[in-house]
Amino acid sequence: MGPEAKFYQQIKKSIPEISWNRLENNSLLGTPDLLGYNNSGHFFTVELKVTKGKKIRFSPHQIAFHTRHNKNTFIMIKALGPLSPNTSPISMFHGSRIKELVAHGLKLDACCLGLEACRLRLNQVGSKALKLEA
Repeated sequence: MGPEAKFYQQIKKSIPEISWNRLENNSLLGTPDLLGYNNSGHFFTVELKVTKGKKIRFSPHQIAFHTRHNKNTFIMIKALGPLSPNTSPISMFHGSRIKELVAHGLKLDACCLGLEACRLRLNQVGSKALKLEA
């Protein structure tokens, strides 16, 4: 099992209240790894990345997808190896910030740090609280 598959298993186990579907799509390149459905009845996508450094690599297709579909899309990153004091091993970014992630990597401020914060944010997708925050 590869690092992203292990990361998916960790997410699935830690956030069981969300219905997760792993998307394996060879015909639509750039499609995110996960389709989630929360208890509020809203769908969203999550691109998973595992990295050993601060730089995050995306294919041109992934960049195009998140640029075109910039609402209810997220990029969740698991950093392996030594971390600086202000870095969480798991961080999440809005998909609309993919070009900034390409340019700045994990130096960019995340919308969520840690799996619990990611869980809370994903459960708010589609809620009025999240719309007021955006």
